[in-house]
Amino acid sequence: MQIRSLFKMPEPRDEFVRQCAPHMLGRWSHPEAVCGCLHDHAAATVDDPDLRQALLRGISETGVPTIETAWVPEAKQSEIGPTFTKIAKPTLQCMFEPLAAN
Repeated sequence: MQIRSLFKMPEPRDEFVRQCAPHMLGRWSHPEAVCGCLHDHAAATVDDPDLRQALLRGISETGVPTIETAWVPEAKQSEIGPTFTKIAKPTLQCMFEPLAAN
């Protein structure tokens, strides 16, 4: 048996929900569902991997969709605004109907 098999690495989605949920406590009745929905539906609409990673980072660190310009390459910083436009509807659905969006 190898040592690596004893320590299972967390799945990226599970780790995201683990980091995100504490920010949602007290704001939403189902924080894990909101975080899972944001990961699966809102962030999934973002095709660019740099912007998607920055969005996931912002949500997991603050509990709200945010992207700091320093988190994306300079050439993609002009896409931050359009990215928020793209995620607006699925984000609202996740925050107000998280169980229905899953």
